Amino acid sequence: MQKKKEHPKVKSQLHPRSQHRERYNFEVLKKSSPELAAFVAPNKYGDDSVDFFNPDAVLALNKALLKHHYGVEFWEIPKHYLCPPIPGRADYIHNIADLLKGNGSEIPKGKHIKGLDVGVGASCIYPIIGNYEYGWSFIGSDTNETAIVSAKAIEQGNSNLKSNVEIRRQEQSNAFFKGIIKPEEKVDFTICNPPFHASLEEAQKASLRKLKNLKGKRPSKALLNFGGQNNELWTKGGEARFIKDMIYDSRNFGKQCFWFTSLISKEATLKPTYKILQKVKATDIKTIEMGQGQKVSRFIAWTFLSQQEQTDWIHKRF
Repeated sequence: MQKKKEHPKVKSQLHPRSQHRERYNFEVLKKSSPELAAFVAPNKYGDDSVDFFNPDAVLALNKALLKHHYGVEFWEIPKHYLCPPIPGRADYIHNIADLLKGNGSEIPKGKHIKGLDVGVGASCIYPIIGNYEYGWSFIGSDTNETAIVSAKAIEQGNSNLKSNVEIRRQEQSNAFFKGIIKPEEKVDFTICNPPFHASLEEAQKASLRKLKNLKGKRPSKALLNFGGQNNELWTKGGEARFIKDMIYDSRNFGKQCFWFTSLISKEATLKPTYKILQKVKATDIKTIEMGQGQKVSRFIAWTFLSQQEQTDWIHKRF
C-alpha cells in the first residue's frame, strides 16, 4: 500500500452551497443505500473508495448519493444510458440559482419558479436536484423514447417530484423549444447538457485520453464509465452546431423565457457562440465558470428581455 494521501477537507472549487464539498463518507452512504457496500474497498492509499471505471459501482454510488443528499426514493436508469457525475450537475443548478438571484438579496425559490431541462435524459438528474435544493418545478424534454420512459418512472417513483416535474416528448429531432414550451407558457430558465462530441470515434478517443490520464497507462479499449447513448454523447457538428441551433430556436421564445443556458465543454466553442448571440440580438450574455476536480467547466446564459422586461419579470414571478 502506498503512503496515505493527504486530502483537503473541503473541495473548495465546488459551489459554496454544494452538498458535495467534502469527501464521500462511505460509511454514511452505505447506511443510506446498503447495496453500495459491495463496491466499496480500500484504494491503493488505504482510503475507502469505489472503482470509478466499473459502471455498476458508479451506478450504486449515484443511488446512494441521491438517496442520502436529495431524499430520492426511486432511481433506476436503463443499461448503457448516461450515469451523471452528481457533484458537477449540482454545481450547474446552484449557479443557475445565483443567475436568477442577480443583484437581488434572495434566491427565488418555490414551485412557481419553473425550469426547462432540454434533454432531461434517463436520469432526470437536474429536476431532482433543483426541486430538492430550491423547490423549483421543471419540464423535462427529450427526443429519446427510452429516456422519456425512464425519466417518467423516476418522476412517478418519487412523491416530491410527482407534482413538480412534467416530462414531455420532443417529437421534432431538430427542435429544442418548439413543441415543448406551450403558447403563453413562461419558464424562468432553461438548462442543457449538450452532446459534446461530433462522432462516436471522437467520444471514444476522449474517453481513452481520460482513462490514460487517470490510470497512467493506455487502456486497450474505450470504457465510457458513465455510459451514454449516441444522442447523449455525440451529435453531427458537435456541441458548437448543437448550441448554434438551440440559439436560433430560442429566438422564437424570447419573451417566454428569462434565461436560456447551456453547458459548454470546449472553450473554443465560446467565441463563435458569442458571435451568433450578437447576431440574433440577445440583450444580455453571460459566461459562468465552474470548477470541478482538475478541470474548469462553464455554461453560457443569454436573454432577449430588455432591462425593463427583466425588471417586470422579476416583480411578477420572483
